[in-house]
Amino acid sequence: MSNKYSEVVTILGPTAAGKTELSLKVAKYFDAEIISADSMQIYEGMDIGTAKVSKNIQKEIKHHQIDILKPDQDYSVAEYQKDVDPIIKDIFKRDKLPLIVGGTGLYINAVLEGFTLPEMKPDKDLRKKLRKEAKDEGNQYIHNKLKEIDPKLAEKLHPNDIRRVIRGIEVYKLTGHTKTYYKEKQKNSPPRYQSIKVGLTRNREELYDRIEKRVNIMLDQGLIDEAKHIYNNYDLSKKSTAAQAIGYKELFTYFDGKQSLEQAINLIKRNTRRYAKRQLSFFKRDQSIRWFNLTNISKDSLHEKILMLLKNDLHIKRGEYFEEQN
Repeated sequence: MSNKYSEVVTILGPTAAGKTELSLKVAKYFDAEIISADSMQIYEGMDIGTAKVSKNIQKEIKHHQIDILKPDQDYSVAEYQKDVDPIIKDIFKRDKLPLIVGGTGLYINAVLEGFTLPEMKPDKDLRKKLRKEAKDEGNQYIHNKLKEIDPKLAEKLHPNDIRRVIRGIEVYKLTGHTKTYYKEKQKNSPPRYQSIKVGLTRNREELYDRIEKRVNIMLDQGLIDEAKHIYNNYDLSKKSTAAQAIGYKELFTYFDGKQSLEQAINLIKRNTRRYAKRQLSFFKRDQSIRWFNLTNISKDSLHEKILMLLKNDLHIKRGEYFEEQN
Protein backbone atom coordinates (compact mmCIF):
# COMPACT_ATOMS: atom_id res chain seq x y z
CA MET A 1 0.00 0.00 0.00
CA SER A 2 1.27 3.48 -0.85
CA ASN A 3 1.86 6.24 1.67
CA LYS A 4 -1.12 7.78 3.43
CA TYR A 5 -0.43 11.20 1.90
CA SER A 6 1.12 12.23 -1.39
CA GLU A 7 0.70 16.01 -1.19
CA VAL A 8 2.45 18.76 0.70
CA VAL A 9 -0.01 21.25 2.19
CA THR A 10 1.11 24.86 2.51
CA ILE A 11 -0.48 27.67 4.54
CA LEU A 12 0.91 31.02 3.46
CA GLY A 13 0.12 34.71 3.48
CA PRO A 14 1.23 38.03 4.95
CA THR A 15 2.37 38.51 8.51
CA ALA A 16 -0.43 38.78 11.11
CA ALA A 17 -3.03 37.19 8.81
CA GLY A 18 -3.69 34.23 11.13
CA LYS A 19 -1.52 31.45 9.66
CA THR A 20 -0.25 30.00 12.93
CA GLU A 21 -3.63 29.34 14.52
CA LEU A 22 -4.96 27.68 11.37
CA SER A 23 -1.81 25.59 10.99
CA LEU A 24 -2.21 24.14 14.49
CA LYS A 25 -5.82 23.16 13.72
CA VAL A 26 -4.78 21.52 10.45
CA ALA A 27 -1.83 19.75 12.10
CA LYS A 28 -4.04 18.23 14.80
CA TYR A 29 -6.77 17.21 12.37
CA PHE A 30 -4.50 15.54 9.80
CA ASP A 31 -1.67 14.38 12.08
CA ALA A 32 0.73 16.75 10.35
CA GLU A 33 4.20 18.01 11.18
CA ILE A 34 4.84 21.70 10.57
CA ILE A 35 7.80 22.95 8.52
CA SER A 36 8.41 26.64 9.17
CA ALA A 37 8.88 28.76 6.05
CA ASP A 38 9.98 31.85 7.94
CA SER A 39 13.47 33.15 7.17
CA MET A 40 13.91 34.52 10.71
CA GLN A 41 12.43 31.72 12.84
CA ILE A 42 15.51 29.68 11.95
CA TYR A 43 17.48 31.72 14.50
CA GLU A 44 17.86 30.81 18.17
CA GLY A 45 16.89 33.50 20.64
CA MET A 46 14.79 35.47 18.16
CA ASP A 47 11.48 34.23 19.54
CA ILE A 48 9.21 37.17 20.35
CA GLY A 49 10.00 39.24 17.28
CA THR A 50 9.44 36.31 14.90
CA ALA A 51 6.25 35.12 16.65
CA LYS A 52 7.44 31.56 17.24
CA VAL A 53 4.97 29.18 18.80
CA SER A 54 5.70 28.26 22.42
CA LYS A 55 7.97 25.37 23.39
CA ASN A 56 4.92 23.57 24.80
CA ILE A 57 3.15 23.73 21.44
CA GLN A 58 6.33 22.53 19.73
CA LYS A 59 6.33 19.52 22.07
CA GLU A 60 2.71 18.78 21.18
CA ILE A 61 3.08 19.31 17.43
CA LYS A 62 6.45 18.68 15.81
CA HIS A 63 7.91 21.81 14.19
CA HIS A 64 10.90 21.79 11.82
CA GLN A 65 13.25 24.59 10.70
CA ILE A 66 12.98 26.53 13.95
CA ASP A 67 16.07 27.42 16.05
CA ILE A 68 18.50 25.71 13.69
CA LEU A 69 21.13 28.50 13.59
CA LYS A 70 22.80 31.14 15.74
CA PRO A 71 21.92 34.74 14.78
CA ASP A 72 25.42 35.39 13.41
CA GLN A 73 25.12 32.60 10.83
CA ASP A 74 23.84 33.19 7.31
CA TYR A 75 21.43 30.92 5.47
CA SER A 76 20.38 30.76 1.83
CA VAL A 77 17.28 29.73 -0.08
CA ALA A 78 19.25 26.85 -1.62
CA GLU A 79 20.22 25.62 1.87
CA TYR A 80 16.58 25.76 2.94
CA GLN A 81 15.55 23.58 0.02
CA LYS A 82 18.38 21.15 0.71
CA ASP A 83 17.42 20.88 4.39
CA VAL A 84 13.66 20.57 3.88
CA ASP A 85 13.67 17.84 1.21
CA PRO A 86 14.77 15.03 3.60
CA ILE A 87 12.35 16.34 6.25
CA ILE A 88 9.42 16.01 3.84
CA LYS A 89 10.61 12.55 2.77
CA ASP A 90 10.80 11.42 6.40
CA ILE A 91 7.34 12.84 7.24
CA PHE A 92 5.82 10.98 4.28
CA LYS A 93 7.65 7.81 5.32
CA ARG A 94 5.99 7.96 8.74
CA ASP A 95 2.54 8.41 7.15
CA LYS A 96 2.17 11.96 8.39
CA LEU A 97 1.29 15.10 6.45
CA PRO A 98 4.03 17.67 5.65
CA LEU A 99 2.58 21.11 6.39
CA ILE A 100 4.67 24.10 5.29
CA VAL A 101 3.67 27.30 7.09
CA GLY A 102 5.04 30.79 6.67
CA GLY A 103 5.39 33.99 4.75
CA THR A 104 8.81 33.68 3.12
CA GLY A 105 7.74 33.12 -0.47
CA LEU A 106 11.21 32.30 -1.78
CA TYR A 107 11.53 29.44 0.72
CA ILE A 108 8.14 28.02 -0.25
CA ASN A 109 8.81 28.31 -3.98
CA ALA A 110 12.25 26.74 -3.65
CA VAL A 111 10.79 23.60 -2.08
CA LEU A 112 7.58 23.24 -4.10
CA GLU A 113 8.57 24.61 -7.49
CA GLY A 114 12.36 24.40 -7.50
CA PHE A 115 15.35 26.63 -7.04
CA THR A 116 17.63 26.49 -10.04
CA LEU A 117 20.22 29.12 -9.10
CA PRO A 118 23.43 27.10 -8.68
CA GLU A 119 25.37 26.97 -5.43
CA MET A 120 28.14 29.55 -5.51
CA LYS A 121 30.33 31.24 -2.98
CA PRO A 122 29.92 35.01 -2.74
CA ASP A 123 32.51 37.01 -4.65
CA LYS A 124 33.42 39.40 -1.84
CA ASP A 125 35.98 41.26 -3.92
CA LEU A 126 33.46 41.91 -6.68
CA ARG A 127 30.85 43.06 -4.18
CA LYS A 128 33.34 45.38 -2.50
CA LYS A 129 34.39 46.83 -5.87
CA LEU A 130 30.78 47.42 -6.97
CA ARG A 131 29.81 48.99 -3.64
CA LYS A 132 32.76 51.38 -3.94
CA GLU A 133 31.73 52.28 -7.48
CA ALA A 134 28.18 52.88 -6.27
CA LYS A 135 29.52 55.19 -3.56
CA ASP A 136 31.82 57.04 -5.96
CA GLU A 137 29.65 57.15 -9.09
CA GLY A 138 26.14 56.70 -7.68
CA ASN A 139 23.68 53.80 -7.59
CA GLN A 140 22.41 54.57 -11.10
CA TYR A 141 25.88 53.83 -12.47
CA ILE A 142 25.76 50.28 -11.07
CA HIS A 143 22.13 49.88 -12.15
CA ASN A 144 23.18 50.73 -15.72
CA LYS A 145 25.77 47.95 -15.57
CA LEU A 146 23.03 45.48 -14.63
CA LYS A 147 20.82 46.84 -17.40
CA GLU A 148 23.47 45.92 -19.99
CA ILE A 149 23.69 42.36 -18.60
CA ASP A 150 20.11 41.59 -17.53
CA PRO A 151 17.63 44.26 -18.74
CA LYS A 152 14.57 42.37 -17.46
CA LEU A 153 15.92 42.19 -13.91
CA ALA A 154 17.10 45.81 -14.07
CA GLU A 155 13.59 46.88 -15.04
CA LYS A 156 12.21 45.28 -11.86
CA LEU A 157 14.85 46.67 -9.48
CA HIS A 158 15.10 50.27 -8.30
CA PRO A 159 18.65 51.68 -8.54
CA ASN A 160 18.62 52.19 -4.77
CA ASP A 161 18.02 48.46 -4.20
CA ILE A 162 21.77 48.21 -4.49
CA ARG A 163 22.13 44.84 -2.76
CA ARG A 164 19.93 43.06 -5.31
CA VAL A 165 21.41 45.03 -8.21
CA ILE A 166 24.90 43.92 -7.21
CA ARG A 167 23.65 40.35 -6.73
CA GLY A 168 22.28 40.35 -10.28
CA ILE A 169 25.68 41.35 -11.64
CA GLU A 170 27.45 38.82 -9.42
CA VAL A 171 25.27 35.91 -10.61
CA TYR A 172 26.12 36.70 -14.22
CA LYS A 173 29.85 37.09 -13.52
CA LEU A 174 30.02 33.79 -11.61
CA THR A 175 27.80 31.60 -13.78
CA GLY A 176 27.72 33.14 -17.24
CA HIS A 177 23.91 33.28 -17.05
CA THR A 178 21.56 35.99 -15.78
CA LYS A 179 19.13 35.74 -12.87
CA THR A 180 16.35 36.13 -15.45
CA TYR A 181 17.65 33.03 -17.25
CA TYR A 182 17.47 30.98 -14.04
CA LYS A 183 14.02 32.34 -13.21
CA GLU A 184 12.70 31.32 -16.64
CA LYS A 185 14.32 27.90 -16.23
CA GLN A 186 12.55 27.46 -12.90
CA LYS A 187 9.21 28.58 -14.32
CA ASN A 188 9.40 25.99 -17.10
CA SER A 189 10.35 23.13 -14.77
CA PRO A 190 7.69 20.77 -13.38
CA PRO A 191 6.74 21.14 -9.69
CA ARG A 192 8.90 19.19 -7.26
CA TYR A 193 5.94 18.10 -5.12
CA GLN A 194 2.20 17.75 -5.48
CA SER A 195 0.91 20.54 -3.30
CA ILE A 196 -2.23 22.21 -1.98
CA LYS A 197 -1.68 25.88 -1.20
CA VAL A 198 -3.99 27.80 1.13
CA GLY A 199 -3.52 31.56 1.29
CA LEU A 200 -4.81 33.70 4.15
CA THR A 201 -5.36 37.44 3.90
CA ARG A 202 -7.44 40.25 5.39
CA ASN A 203 -8.63 43.61 4.21
CA ARG A 204 -5.76 46.08 4.40
CA GLU A 205 -7.19 48.22 7.20
CA GLU A 206 -7.78 45.18 9.41
CA LEU A 207 -4.40 43.66 8.59
CA TYR A 208 -2.60 46.89 9.48
CA ASP A 209 -4.57 47.17 12.71
CA ARG A 210 -3.57 43.60 13.64
CA ILE A 211 0.07 44.44 12.87
CA GLU A 212 -0.12 47.50 15.14
CA LYS A 213 -1.55 45.43 18.01
CA ARG A 214 0.87 42.58 17.39
CA VAL A 215 3.90 44.86 17.69
CA ASN A 216 2.50 46.29 20.94
CA ILE A 217 2.04 42.77 22.33
CA MET A 218 5.60 41.83 21.34
CA LEU A 219 6.89 44.90 23.19
CA ASP A 220 4.87 43.90 26.28
CA GLN A 221 6.31 40.38 26.04
CA GLY A 222 9.88 41.69 26.17
CA LEU A 223 10.98 42.32 22.58
CA ILE A 224 13.36 45.12 23.59
CA ASP A 225 15.23 42.87 26.04
CA GLU A 226 15.34 40.06 23.50
CA ALA A 227 16.78 42.36 20.83
CA LYS A 228 19.28 43.77 23.34
CA HIS A 229 20.49 40.24 24.11
CA ILE A 230 21.11 39.60 20.39
CA TYR A 231 22.77 43.01 20.05
CA ASN A 232 25.12 42.39 23.00
CA ASN A 233 26.01 38.75 22.31
CA TYR A 234 26.42 38.49 18.53
CA ASP A 235 28.60 40.39 16.11
CA LEU A 236 26.11 41.08 13.33
CA SER A 237 27.21 43.01 10.28
CA LYS A 238 24.57 45.16 8.62
CA LYS A 239 24.53 42.72 5.71
CA SER A 240 23.92 39.57 7.79
CA THR A 241 20.55 37.87 7.50
CA ALA A 242 19.50 38.25 11.13
CA ALA A 243 20.44 41.94 11.15
CA GLN A 244 17.72 42.50 8.53
CA ALA A 245 14.94 41.09 10.72
CA ILE A 246 12.10 43.54 11.23
CA GLY A 247 11.62 44.24 14.93
CA TYR A 248 15.32 43.83 15.61
CA LYS A 249 17.14 46.04 13.09
CA GLU A 250 15.08 49.06 14.18
CA LEU A 251 15.91 48.45 17.83
CA PHE A 252 19.59 47.96 16.96
CA THR A 253 19.68 51.54 15.64
CA TYR A 254 18.05 52.65 18.90
CA PHE A 255 20.77 50.84 20.87
CA ASP A 256 23.34 52.58 18.65
CA GLY A 257 21.86 55.91 19.74
CA LYS A 258 20.85 56.84 16.21
CA GLN A 259 17.15 57.26 17.01
CA SER A 260 14.73 57.33 19.93
CA LEU A 261 12.80 54.31 21.17
CA GLU A 262 9.57 55.89 19.94
CA GLN A 263 11.06 56.32 16.46
CA ALA A 264 12.27 52.71 16.47
CA ILE A 265 8.83 51.39 17.44
CA ASN A 266 7.12 53.47 14.75
CA LEU A 267 9.62 52.11 12.22
CA ILE A 268 8.90 48.52 13.28
CA LYS A 269 5.20 49.07 12.62
CA ARG A 270 5.80 50.85 9.32
CA ASN A 271 8.31 48.28 8.07
CA THR A 272 6.02 45.41 9.07
CA ARG A 273 3.14 46.96 7.11
CA ARG A 274 5.39 47.37 4.08
CA TYR A 275 6.62 43.80 4.41
CA ALA A 276 3.05 42.48 4.51
CA LYS A 277 2.32 44.42 1.33
CA ARG A 278 5.37 42.91 -0.39
CA GLN A 279 4.37 39.42 0.75
CA LEU A 280 0.92 39.80 -0.78
CA SER A 281 2.37 41.11 -4.04
CA PHE A 282 4.72 38.12 -4.22
CA PHE A 283 2.08 35.49 -3.48
CA LYS A 284 -0.59 37.00 -5.74
CA ARG A 285 1.51 35.97 -8.75
CA ASP A 286 0.86 32.30 -7.95
CA GLN A 287 -2.44 31.29 -9.54
CA SER A 288 -2.49 27.92 -7.75
CA ILE A 289 -3.07 29.45 -4.29
CA ARG A 290 -6.62 29.23 -2.91
CA TRP A 291 -7.22 32.48 -1.06
CA PHE A 292 -9.40 33.07 1.99
CA ASN A 293 -10.11 36.52 3.38
CA LEU A 294 -10.65 36.37 7.14
CA THR A 295 -12.30 39.78 7.13
CA ASN A 296 -15.28 38.25 5.36
CA ILE A 297 -15.77 35.17 7.51
CA SER A 298 -15.56 34.20 11.18
CA LYS A 299 -12.39 32.42 12.28
CA ASP A 300 -14.21 29.24 13.29
CA SER A 301 -16.16 29.10 10.03
CA LEU A 302 -13.02 29.63 8.02
CA HIS A 303 -11.11 26.92 9.87
CA GLU A 304 -13.98 24.48 9.34
CA LYS A 305 -14.18 25.38 5.66
CA ILE A 306 -10.45 24.86 5.10
CA LEU A 307 -10.40 21.56 7.01
CA MET A 308 -13.19 20.25 4.81
CA LEU A 309 -11.51 21.55 1.66
CA LEU A 310 -8.29 19.77 2.55
CA LYS A 311 -10.10 16.60 3.57
CA ASN A 312 -11.92 16.51 0.24
CA ASP A 313 -8.78 17.16 -1.78
CA LEU A 314 -6.73 14.60 0.10
CA HIS A 315 -9.74 12.26 0.05
CA ILE A 316 -9.76 12.18 -3.77
CA LYS A 317 -6.31 10.62 -3.86
CA ARG A 318 -6.19 8.76 -0.55
CA GLY A 319 -9.83 8.15 0.32
CA GLU A 320 -9.22 4.63 1.61
CA TYR A 321 -7.36 6.02 4.60
CA PHE A 322 -10.15 8.29 5.68
CA GLU A 323 -12.59 5.40 5.37
CA GLU A 324 -10.30 3.30 7.57
CA GLN A 325 -9.78 6.03 10.15
CA ASN A 326 -13.31 7.53 10.34
